[in-house]
Amino acid sequence: MLTWKKIINFSVKGNPIPDKRVEKTETEWQAQLTPEQFRITRLKGTERPHSGALCSIHEAGKYNCVCCNTPLFDSTIKFESGTGWPSFTQPIKENAIKYERDTAFGMVRVEVMCNTCDAHLGHVFPDGPEPSGLRYCINSESMQLEKVS
Repeated sequence: MLTWKKIINFSVKGNPIPDKRVEKTETEWQAQLTPEQFRITRLKGTERPHSGALCSIHEAGKYNCVCCNTPLFDSTIKFESGTGWPSFTQPIKENAIKYERDTAFGMVRVEVMCNTCDAHLGHVFPDGPEPSGLRYCINSESMQLEKVS
C-alpha cells in the first residue's frame, strides 16, 4: 500500500518504472483528444468542481487513462470526498502513477500523472480515509471508465 511518505519520496527521488511508455507529438494528442481532454491532460488544466461526468458514477470497473488506456484506478477504491472530483485511495498498481512536486498557485502539492504517457490527472493529498490516508483527486476528463460486465 502506498503511503504519503512513499509518494513524497517518489516526487523527490524519482518515480517507479512504468510497464510501458507511450509518446506522441502534440499534434497527435490534439487529433486523438477532445479540446477539453487535451487542455486537462496535456496542458495541466483542471475541470470545474462537480462538472465531471465521473464524479457521481459508482459502477464497477477500471478507470483508465483517456490518452493511452492504461488502467489507473479501480472502482473499489473510489470514494466520495465532497471535493467535486472523483477521488481514490490508491492507484491500481504502484507504477501506474507518476508524481511531481507542484508549486503553482503559491502552494506545494503533489501532481499525479499517468506514468505511461505523462497525462496530467490531478493531485494527491494526505487527507483521505484510512488505511492509506491518501486522496487522489482526479479530473474526470483524464479518465474513461471500463465497466465490468
